[in-house]
Amino acid sequence: MTKISTSLMSAVFAMSLVAAAVEQSDAKPALTRSERCTNLSHQLDEALETHATATKVTAAKALQRKGNRYCAAKKQAQGIRMLANALKLLGVTPNDPVQ
Repeated sequence: MTKISTSLMSAVFAMSLVAAAVEQSDAKPALTRSERCTNLSHQLDEALETHATATKVTAAKALQRKGNRYCAAKKQAQGIRMLANALKLLGVTPNDPVQ
């Protein structure tokens, strides 16, 4: 009886490990802050082209330059904030992938 219980518990444990491995393989890897800086900068470039007549283009470009400088200086958190604020000035919602 004890042998059957031990075998059953081992089988259940093995199945849970397999399930956990399958779950992890489906998950997307989280973006690094550097990748986030790059993505937001590209999104801002596209937004500046499509919203070229917006009244706050100059301010958005200034924030983009500042954000890119922060990102290049290994201060990605500040850079991400600057780039996101520049997008918001243009009325665009920053792409925020689930992390």
